[in-house]
Amino acid sequence: MSKSNTISWSKERLLNWSDFQAESNPASYEDAHSVIKFHYTWTVSSDSIGSQIRFFIENIDLTVEFHPLLSWVRLSHATSDLLKHEQGHFDLAQLLKPEIVKQIHSVFEGRKFPTRGQHPEQQKQFAREDSGLMIANEVEKWEKYLCEKREEYDQLTDFGQISAKQQEHNEQFKKLRDSN
Repeated sequence: MSKSNTISWSKERLLNWSDFQAESNPASYEDAHSVIKFHYTWTVSSDSIGSQIRFFIENIDLTVEFHPLLSWVRLSHATSDLLKHEQGHFDLAQLLKPEIVKQIHSVFEGRKFPTRGQHPEQQKQFAREDSGLMIANEVEKWEKYLCEKREEYDQLTDFGQISAKQQEHNEQFKKLRDSN
């Protein structure tokens, strides 16, 4: 999916119902569904150790992204309270991001990995490819964790229907938006 088909999380930009562009799913029990994922960037560098090139991964960064073309709402249920609950899914991912980045960094920090390939240029190309796969595998684990946390949020708030619980989360998300 191209970058232009996503909305990156920011303090200033709240979701609108117009951001939910997919067809609603009549078979779903949900009145709205937000697709939120982590986009990642990184730097791969290499060192020559004898005749072998070893690569290392640095500067891993995550961006929390909302996917409008995969997210939907039943228009008959598109209330401001439900929108706030869906915004909470987006905010929750941003709230979890610092810890996830820290954990991903810890997997790669200080480690050098062997490369494949017959000559230095090919080894550098494979280092880029292999590092991307390694990070993708780590991010996939954390997206599963995010999914668990989202389900927990839905259960605790009964999809935003338990006002007191939703308000507790809204206050936590407001602090995220009000922080530096």
